[in-house]
Amino acid sequence: MEVADLKKQKKRVLLVVAYDGTNYCGWQVQPNGITIEGELNRCLSELLGEEIKVIGASRTDSGVHALGNIAVFDTTARMPAEKFTYALNQRLPEDIRIQKSCQVEADFHPRHCDSKKTYEYRIYNAEFPMPLKRLYSHFTYVPLDEGKMQEAAKYLVGEQDFKSFCAAAAVVETTVRTIYEASVFREGKEIVIRISGSGFLYNMVRIIAGTLMGVGRGNLEPVQVKDIIEKCDRSFAGPTAPACGLTLYKYEFPDIAEIS
Repeated sequence: MEVADLKKQKKRVLLVVAYDGTNYCGWQVQPNGITIEGELNRCLSELLGEEIKVIGASRTDSGVHALGNIAVFDTTARMPAEKFTYALNQRLPEDIRIQKSCQVEADFHPRHCDSKKTYEYRIYNAEFPMPLKRLYSHFTYVPLDEGKMQEAAKYLVGEQDFKSFCAAAAVVETTVRTIYEASVFREGKEIVIRISGSGFLYNMVRIIAGTLMGVGRGNLEPVQVKDIIEKCDRSFAGPTAPACGLTLYKYEFPDIAEIS
């Protein structure tokens, strides 16, 4: 009876996690480095007195930031789900903060359901670097034409094979992905590339950013992005842009209105 009672009491809690990825070796636990996932596991296990292993929605790379990555975990603790935000924020390093916590269905898995993921890549485009921007944007002094970059970005929209924008070492079942929106706009001296999709390949957004910068410099014509997609060959796309400019901006799940 006691075991059955514990099973009935188990709940799945969702966390909306914001972090500055500068000092971390990415999201996923690694044997020789501090990670976002590792810090969450450590703090939750200490808080609850049981071994906790979170499931993350996006395994962001080393140096990549997030305003709203998603993680879930199971616990038998009686603490209300919405209170985990406060309890964890007292224990986590100051460059990781929980923005929201709520209870979800026991079978909810953030990587196995319909979702919309939005990334931003920021480029500080000026004559000289700005120290306060160095951790959250990529600097280039070469003038970029954001109008041509926006024109090129429209070719990314739709369900397509993005093999040309996938790191060569990635192992995936398919390189077909759906991009819902892709826009490029300027905010002062920063150029922002914002892309929303159902999912992304390894280094996909950073390769897209590197390619669009090539368009902005005049090395490529906007229509050539269409040709690069059709080639399905990584060697035709631009370089992988540095991680510091990339932020996981938002995660949306159609069936969970509370986290929108």
